[in-house]
Amino acid sequence: MKLVIPVSLILMVFLVSSCSNTEKATPSSTTTPAAKATATPDEFASARVNYAKHCVECHGAQGEGGLKTVDKVRLKVPSLSEGHALKHTDEDFVEQIVKGGDGMPEFKSKIPPPEITLLVRFVRHEFQGKP
Repeated sequence: MKLVIPVSLILMVFLVSSCSNTEKATPSSTTTPAAKATATPDEFASARVNYAKHCVECHGAQGEGGLKTVDKVRLKVPSLSEGHALKHTDEDFVEQIVKGGDGMPEFKSKIPPPEITLLVRFVRHEFQGKP
């Protein structure tokens, strides 16, 4: 009986110390750290705002165009996704946006030049499937 108590105490100390070591264990070097989530910024965010503010009323949400009445004037608004819009150069689009014409108002005083360029890239990307 005299031997049982010291052996029990040693066994208890061993169990307690081994339990406390596992709680403090660090992850092994073989585990891979969790990948950081990264957001992909929308390069066309400001162009989307400009399109919604200045273009969607006439050209439509999908760039479809069509017959529209704007300020009591009936206009045939061209599609941005088909027809002759596909043949225009970026410079043609920029000039049309800046100067207006054929019922379209000019936007040179409403949209800064870098934003107009981005708006053209947005139209190409969203409505014409071009990068």
